[in-house]
Amino acid sequence: MPTTKRPNYFLSMLQMKCPRCRRGHMYKESIFFHWRVSRIFDMYERCPVCNQKFELETGFWFGTGYVSYALSVAFSVATLTAYAVLKGITWRDNSIFIWLIINGILLVIFQPWLMRISRTIYLYFFVYYDEDIVEKLESK
Repeated sequence: MPTTKRPNYFLSMLQMKCPRCRRGHMYKESIFFHWRVSRIFDMYERCPVCNQKFELETGFWFGTGYVSYALSVAFSVATLTAYAVLKGITWRDNSIFIWLIINGILLVIFQPWLMRISRTIYLYFFVYYDEDIVEKLESK
């Protein structure tokens, strides 16, 4: 029996942890504590805990555009629903255009996080949790 409990799949994904061991961070810095935009996407080449390679092949990250698009659409639907419930949407008072402006601003603000989480989700499609590697790491 494993000595430790398996880390939660979705919590590990939201914390942007390595999909193989769910312990090592994928990104070098937190998204909230940096001031240079060029360093937002600085990733480790390999997991600092289990040595899992993050870029599985050349051009691997091109597929994250589809994940990022789906997340942006889901985010926009959520903001539209919230705006419709809280304010109401009609064509007569142009409230749909107000929502479009608010949604656009929110998408720009959340875009770095959306791009990071889309990379994480995309990697989780291809790399699975490995209990054997975790037991080996814990036995050291």
